[in-house]
Amino acid sequence: MLAGCSSSKPAYCADRTNLDNSVKGLTSLNASSGVSGLKSQVTMVYNDATTLVSSAKSDFPSETSAITSSVDALKSSVGALSSSPSAAQIATVTKDAASVVSSVKSFDDASNSKCS
Repeated sequence: MLAGCSSSKPAYCADRTNLDNSVKGLTSLNASSGVSGLKSQVTMVYNDATTLVSSAKSDFPSETSAITSSVDALKSSVGALSSSPSAAQIATVTKDAASVVSSVKSFDDASNSKCS
């Protein structure tokens, strides 16, 4: 029987990859995606972040806490968008999305030694 290579890595490494991909999907949205496309991508980011946080919070409490708060803020600001959002709403969503990208990068940097 052959042992899988991934067995030596913590479970959150796969969760990290999923979240990274969701965040990339968020940053690659364009105007034609519309508010519904944004909301659906944010839901994916939220779900992947929740999974990652539950699997990694004991090893990385401060990084996962930052992910939780940034993703919650993004989910809230996107949830408040109307179908034709104002410039102020778009600015808030953009700032919250940048915060998510930053908190996920911090987690990636902190967990690189265990996941690479």
